[in-house]
Amino acid sequence: METLTQSEPARWELYKLLAEPLRLRLLALAEVEELAIGELAELLRESQPNVSRHVKPLKRAGLLVVRRQGTRALARLATDASRDPVVADALASGRQLVTEDGSLSRVAALVADRDRPTRAYFESASEEGLSGLAPELPAYLTALAPLLPRRKLAIDVGTGTGRLLDLLAPIYQHVLAVDRAPAQLEHARARLERAGYDHVELVEGGYDSPELLERARALGGADAIFASRVLHHAPRPAEALRSMAAPLAPGGSLVVIDYLAHHDERLRERQADLWLGFEADELKRLATQAGLEAASVTPIPSARCGGGPDGHLDWHVLVARRPAG
Repeated sequence: METLTQSEPARWELYKLLAEPLRLRLLALAEVEELAIGELAELLRESQPNVSRHVKPLKRAGLLVVRRQGTRALARLATDASRDPVVADALASGRQLVTEDGSLSRVAALVADRDRPTRAYFESASEEGLSGLAPELPAYLTALAPLLPRRKLAIDVGTGTGRLLDLLAPIYQHVLAVDRAPAQLEHARARLERAGYDHVELVEGGYDSPELLERARALGGADAIFASRVLHHAPRPAEALRSMAAPLAPGGSLVVIDYLAHHDERLRERQADLWLGFEADELKRLATQAGLEAASVTPIPSARCGGGPDGHLDWHVLVARRPAG
């Protein structure tokens, strides 16, 4: 924000910059949510090139932070922008403008619609990837289970066809498996019946499902919650991580497996990915914002990630703990 504290000519440049109503509306929307340039254009009912043209000077002035996700550019209000009284006044005017034109009220619906392709993708319930792991693996995991100090309850977020349940069910005394696609849950149910796991409950809903939270609390809270390749489908990753962590018991751990940040745009089409992975520091920051501690991120090289459509990517795993107190 050096631009905002320089000499008098710089102040005049700031006044000139903020004299354009469209820029005021841009700032106000970017304060509410980090939005792609295309999303801003849709909300403001302006062309994308015109929005980009106005975003650039706001970025140069340090008022907007713009980051790239593949071919997309996302803009948000700089953290300390509103400390400047001129900018604070401009934001107040911008909020009034976007309230009057209705663009502010459309933000929530736009964000909620981000995962529409994801929903359609998982509702298709493809048969691909339904084959199980090595048939003797559950026996080995059952033998290892007593070595774990906390194994009363695990939650599998976004269980899909239940592949991770082949690993969790032999270890944990009780497992809650949640997914919002009924077609996927039917495949998971068939998998459980074949394996004879009667201590796994299937819950229809998302990671923020009240039913899931209520059931987990009734069981004393989760010792571990697993979210494998779920976060890159979340419209709001920070909010998703907070919701995922909510059912944890004190001292319980959240385990998030996802992609390292990449540039393969094909995955948006192939599997309805919303975000192209995450940097390790970003995952740690999200964990801290969710009230978790002792966050660590461990890389998983692509050689260990199978032969699926995302098997060429490097993955990593975030592990963070809810404070024991």
